[in-house]
Amino acid sequence: MKTFLHPTRHRVRRRLGALRTAATAALVALGSLTALVTATEPARADTLICDQYGSTTIQGRYVVQNNRWGTSATQCVTATATGFELTRADGSVPTNGAPKSYPSVYNGCHYTNCSPGTNLPMRIDAIGSAPSAISYGYVGGAVYNASYDIWLDPTPRTDGVNRTEIMIWFHRTGPVQPIGSPTGTATVGGRAWEVWTGSNGTNDVISFVAPSAISSWNFDVMDFVDQAVSRGLAGPSWYLTSIQAGFEPWQNGAGLRVDSFSSAVHAGGTGPTDPPDPGTPATACRVTYSPNVWPGGFTTDVKVANTGSAPVDGWRVAFALPAGQSVTHAWNATVTPASGTVTATSTASNARIAPGGSQSFGFQGTYAGTFARPALFTLNGTACAVG
Repeated sequence: MKTFLHPTRHRVRRRLGALRTAATAALVALGSLTALVTATEPARADTLICDQYGSTTIQGRYVVQNNRWGTSATQCVTATATGFELTRADGSVPTNGAPKSYPSVYNGCHYTNCSPGTNLPMRIDAIGSAPSAISYGYVGGAVYNASYDIWLDPTPRTDGVNRTEIMIWFHRTGPVQPIGSPTGTATVGGRAWEVWTGSNGTNDVISFVAPSAISSWNFDVMDFVDQAVSRGLAGPSWYLTSIQAGFEPWQNGAGLRVDSFSSAVHAGGTGPTDPPDPGTPATACRVTYSPNVWPGGFTTDVKVANTGSAPVDGWRVAFALPAGQSVTHAWNATVTPASGTVTATSTASNARIAPGGSQSFGFQGTYAGTFARPALFTLNGTACAVG
């Protein structure tokens, strides 16, 4: 979403089904079922959330989050039966920088907070369809966008920042614009969009901006995922990890609403629906990781071998640096970001890996605590053997 990283979210609260069962038995015994069922309805009452990263569950399957990550000013959302309302949105931030927050509702996993019963992450090539419906309520006197976010990653991650973000701008007010620069137009889902692409330093972003406000829409999320794949921003073996709908306010924003939200992901593609077993990676590539370690620092050489039968033209090797490690300098590749899940991208002189051939890159870094090696590497979205 966002132009900057989001901190760790709080975990969603769990419902206690046993209380409802016991209450129902008591109602029948008392012979006044109708009246007392009405008395138990506060379990469905609107929920006010003012904690910075507070969240709750709606419809028994989605998470509503306050997600006030870009400001210290007070913000509150009220979760309703079908969506949420931004009921307080104090303060403002410069419109040429990051927004104040991303109050939103989602299906999937977001910083280890997964919605109940979700089947995400799921491989892109295993998905047959991903129907979604959204209805927004807009206000005047504020600067914001209505942003529908789709997150993709080479690995089935449930925490941290994904490698690619798709943003659908249903509406915007004021002098705000997507990350990067405009790169053309596209027709997706039967609608015309202005397309922007760029990077915020931690992940790639492709944004589809509506020429005028869209208040509600039923569509297939995979139409936009396919756009990212066709533009080289994701691979078929990558994972769809989260589908989110909300707002990015820069100034004010009280009264903004998601009146209703639904999201489903149906299997039906050609790929496997289960995450890969790290012990049995694909055999199209092999990575050899050779570190030289000293107290507090290290260098490493990384050899990427193509064990498949087709050449690789342009490569990106993604891996998660263990906690406490950070890249300070790299050679024979561009390595970004400096920590967390990083991606090494080929240069113009070493972009091709012939079948049976290899390319190498390296980097220098720092670490805290005990040094450890990354456990999983992917080449253009495909898991590689290690060793």
